[in-house]
Amino acid sequence: MSKDIETQILKYEKFVNDTLKPKLKNELDLRDKIYDEISEYSKLNTKIEFIKENNLKKLRTKVDLGSNFYVNAEIDDTEYIYMNIGYGFHAQLKLDEAQQYIEKKNKLLEKKAEKHSEEIAKIKSHIKLVLETIQQILDLNGQENS
Repeated sequence: MSKDIETQILKYEKFVNDTLKPKLKNELDLRDKIYDEISEYSKLNTKIEFIKENNLKKLRTKVDLGSNFYVNAEIDDTEYIYMNIGYGFHAQLKLDEAQQYIEKKNKLLEKKAEKHSEEIAKIKSHIKLVLETIQQILDLNGQENS
């Protein structure tokens, strides 16, 4: 194999390993965070449904203080819920309002996740294209040496 071909192959491999794969990992991580957020909102929506269906006025639960450290909590009034609406702001919402917010938020998050999925598909196709190009170069080089 000639030095030029080796250099060209190394250049393509470097592009895949140093540019495309980290970009792919970043997009996958971002999409996973969005899916985690969707999951959290869905769990909250399920809890709200439980409160409404059972007409609960008081509720005993466990609250995560962080790092999976839970404490017992008693909620005296389940008519309202405090929700983090972003940027450090919390809003006091009625259960129906909270469910409407969750529905809108999940739709928005699903659109964001879809954009990341599209970007992931593009990056994967670029990786495949570059690897196929490397294989074609190797095949052509093998034919020339025959």
